[in-house]
Amino acid sequence: MDSEFGLKGSSLIREWSGQVQPALVATFVFLFFLEACLWVRNLRLKRRLPGPFAWPVVGNAMQLGQMPHVTFARLAKKYGNVYQIRLGCSDVVVLNGDKAIRQALIQHGAEFAGRPNFVSFQMISGGRSLTFTNYSKQWKVHRKIAQSSLRAFSSANSQTKKAFEQHITGEAMQLVQMFLQQSADGQYFNPSNKFPVAAANVMCALCFGRRYGHDDIEFTSLMKKVNKFGETVGAGSLVDVMPWLQSFPNPVRSGYENFKSLNEEFFTFVKDKVLQHRETFDPDVTRDMSDAIINVIEHGKDNGLSKEFAEATVTDLIGAGQDTVSTAMQWIILLLIKYPDIQAKLHTVIDKVVGPDRLPTMEDRQSIPYLEAFIYEVMRFTSFVPLTIPHSTTADVTIEGLHIPKDTVVFINQWSVNHDTLKWTDPQIFDPTRFLDENGALDKDLATSVMIFSTGKRRCIGDQIAKVEVFLFTAILLHQCCFESDPSAGVSLDCSYGLSLKPVHFCLRAKLRGKLLGVVSPA
Repeated sequence: MDSEFGLKGSSLIREWSGQVQPALVATFVFLFFLEACLWVRNLRLKRRLPGPFAWPVVGNAMQLGQMPHVTFARLAKKYGNVYQIRLGCSDVVVLNGDKAIRQALIQHGAEFAGRPNFVSFQMISGGRSLTFTNYSKQWKVHRKIAQSSLRAFSSANSQTKKAFEQHITGEAMQLVQMFLQQSADGQYFNPSNKFPVAAANVMCALCFGRRYGHDDIEFTSLMKKVNKFGETVGAGSLVDVMPWLQSFPNPVRSGYENFKSLNEEFFTFVKDKVLQHRETFDPDVTRDMSDAIINVIEHGKDNGLSKEFAEATVTDLIGAGQDTVSTAMQWIILLLIKYPDIQAKLHTVIDKVVGPDRLPTMEDRQSIPYLEAFIYEVMRFTSFVPLTIPHSTTADVTIEGLHIPKDTVVFINQWSVNHDTLKWTDPQIFDPTRFLDENGALDKDLATSVMIFSTGKRRCIGDQIAKVEVFLFTAILLHQCCFESDPSAGVSLDCSYGLSLKPVHFCLRAKLRGKLLGVVSPA
């Protein structure tokens, strides 16, 4: 029976192949001829940049591998720091290396400030995302409002700085208590899912004047989904350049559907909260950042922004803020257990400056340069935001002698900046002391060379408050706890690729150092 089925099957396959193969061959010949015509056209125009051969239909998509940023850096060794690839039918310029990228984003900031006209980008924050919309006069107004609102509630004066710091301290101590509870009886656990909630709560305190408990099922479930945003946004971009991927079942289409539903669910959550603020708005009482944004956009002078930009702004601030900080903290804890000697040194310097009877504060920052050096080295070494969100050129521009036309999609390889051998000695080695000068102070010039928040016109508006959060979270966790890896599992630096690189899985246990200090519960 099996052999009979096999014969019938093979006969059927031969029949199917006889019908389809000529069509496939004809299609391939046509596409190859079309590709050749495009290549000749580009050659005549003398505008084509160097780069690898692109296959018909898919371009270079199949060559990028699991870690495209590493592939891009490797291709740069062959084609130079400015080269071209093709994804589907779209030409993409890839920029690598410290010199080329800073020339583009700083010296030619306006020319590289655009965003591609991707359909997927219009799905984020109702199509009004500050992060994903194109460069324009309206975008400049929107950015100014978001930036000033964020500053007003985090760093405008000593009072707002103190309130912001208290939010972070409260969330950090919540983490300490949970880590100690989960480590009871010597148990090991994966701490990764706690950081998105803690980081989001800091932003929720600023935006909504409230926090959510780690046992709030609805909120923690939403944060788990939001934490997947970076993995799904790539699927959206692939569908933008290869729309035919939506026409049959495949992992990219599944990721794209997840991307759409995730955006809708998170945006709905924020819209509901902003609507509550709008309904109870009092122009004489500014309760939080949502009120401030509503006041400027809806009740201030005409700025060209509709009221829908209020919820879009809040969505951007919470989404981007939680992802960057929570990802940084996952890598920090992982590297602390991978390098216990570095952790021990951090304990020593923190104890010397802070002592056992109080928690670290931002005033201690200048006195613990080794901790700052460690944080900068985590950002450099992991480069956990390996590529920026795709840019597009707003005008014709020349970088390192190569012409890039207007409306070209551009990938910025931040990972290559942080691993550029012209800038860093032995970039593949984790060494916090590289950021300390001969006197043991932080080398600020070298620290600013680390690229994790982009730079130029599209630099993250929350980069400074993110650094405050990461410093306080790390300092308080180290002051209160010692972290140990699970000896049966080892410590791996394997990660999942997306908008940010996240550790795949790791387990640890926490032990209390000295006494557990009391702190006022988070607001």
